[in-house]
Amino acid sequence: MWVVRTTLTDREQVQEMVRRTDEAGFNTLLVQVRGRGDAYYDSDVEPRSSWLGGTGSDFDPLAILLEEAHRRDMKVHAWVVAQLVWGLSPLPADAAHLVNRHPEWLSVPRALAEELWDVDPTDPAFAAAVHRWSVDNGDRVEGLFADPGNPEVRQRLVAVVGDLLGSYELDGVHLDYLRYPSPEFDYSRGSLERFREWAGTQVPRGLAGSLDDRVARGDVTAWARENPQMWDGFRKSQVSSLMRAVRRAVDASGPSATLSVAVFADPVDAERGRFQDWRGWLEDGTVDAVAPMAYTPDDQRFSDLIRLATLADEDGGRRVWAGVGIYQTTLEGAIRKVSLARQSGAGGVVFFSYDWARDQSVVIDGEPYLEALARRAFDPGPVAGASRR
Repeated sequence: MWVVRTTLTDREQVQEMVRRTDEAGFNTLLVQVRGRGDAYYDSDVEPRSSWLGGTGSDFDPLAILLEEAHRRDMKVHAWVVAQLVWGLSPLPADAAHLVNRHPEWLSVPRALAEELWDVDPTDPAFAAAVHRWSVDNGDRVEGLFADPGNPEVRQRLVAVVGDLLGSYELDGVHLDYLRYPSPEFDYSRGSLERFREWAGTQVPRGLAGSLDDRVARGDVTAWARENPQMWDGFRKSQVSSLMRAVRRAVDASGPSATLSVAVFADPVDAERGRFQDWRGWLEDGTVDAVAPMAYTPDDQRFSDLIRLATLADEDGGRRVWAGVGIYQTTLEGAIRKVSLARQSGAGGVVFFSYDWARDQSVVIDGEPYLEALARRAFDPGPVAGASRR
């Protein structure tokens, strides 16, 4: 089960979640502990989430959850939202939040490239402009993203993972939003200048000089626009470099932690639209598992997406955890998707999300939705990654 951070704001909610999921038959919880650049645990790196009552509280939901879950032989993976650092609500008030402390880390949409080229990122107008654009385009972007190619952003994510694994007895780290939001990003000055350095030796000297002149005259996206394939390759390389940096951090913590990542289920869309080469990560062992978010009410589409993922796995699908968006379908539709994932050879099934299932008022054969889902999904036979004890 994916467990959203809103369940971690109260001790009783945490305890109830562990009890219910265990009794229903789930064996692994992917728990969102880094939500939007904030921490739902005792962190030395990230500011404490305002939803936990401020920095003075001694309430540590992750510690409570781990104690409850491990006592029941359940595994817990820290779900870390990587690049999405703020949503569409008003900007954070906490001065320690990275949006406020490091606005230079923010990704910039192409539409704002020229406008923000000469704006000091520490000027409040910088983050405000990116936020305003995001709100106005909320149908295309979830919020504010950090630039995956920024070395300091990379160091921050590595520090978050190291902090978690060094402080808690976790069974794994589960990354999410490890990508660019879309091909419209990142056109920040820092990103474009890093691309200029990366691509400079790959183009003829005369062309490089001409492009530099155009940038100096205000055509700041000239290098990216005139070298589209290299620009795409650069962005894909930045995401993969970030993924590899996290791999090294996990390996440094010891051999027992599993590294997984939630990915766009369509591999072509993931690579071309988000620069997320998860098939390559499976191939070279950068990740231990991928969770394709095959969120669709359409059974055939779901089956096709999961089958593509299992075909990309040299282990025959063992490293694929099929992501089922239960909020998009009926209970019967969710059960069919479990069966389809099983037929495709997927090594696990993950439901999104506990919180949605918990809040359903429907009662099925005398059972709440969550328990009915588990009973019908697991009773026909063992599902790798989810078993009734």
